[in-house]
Amino acid sequence: MQNHLLPVALLVASNVFMTFAWYWHLKFRTMPILTVILISWGIALAEYMLAVPANRIGYAVYTAAQLKTIQEVITLTVFVGFSAFYLGQGPTWNTVIGFSLIALGAYFVFRG
Repeated sequence: MQNHLLPVALLVASNVFMTFAWYWHLKFRTMPILTVILISWGIALAEYMLAVPANRIGYAVYTAAQLKTIQEVITLTVFVGFSAFYLGQGPTWNTVIGFSLIALGAYFVFRG
């Protein structure tokens, strides 16, 4: 069971870093873009240090398509929380419906 859960936990952690790396600077629009890029690269390094082992470990129990699907669902979930709490932009009904359709697609990827 650890082989099934550890990759998911690592992917959750990596997505928190990546979402922050991509969107943290939206609150600091006057910061020079080169500074933003360099800070974001530093944050993204932590994401890679978690995502690469997650995929390496996860590939023992999941297919590549399943790993990518897990990652995308986690990305959307983390993004909704980040957007609501950090950026102050909660999900709209259209967002909920759109993300639900993506989750339905994930169901089919994992369906026997």
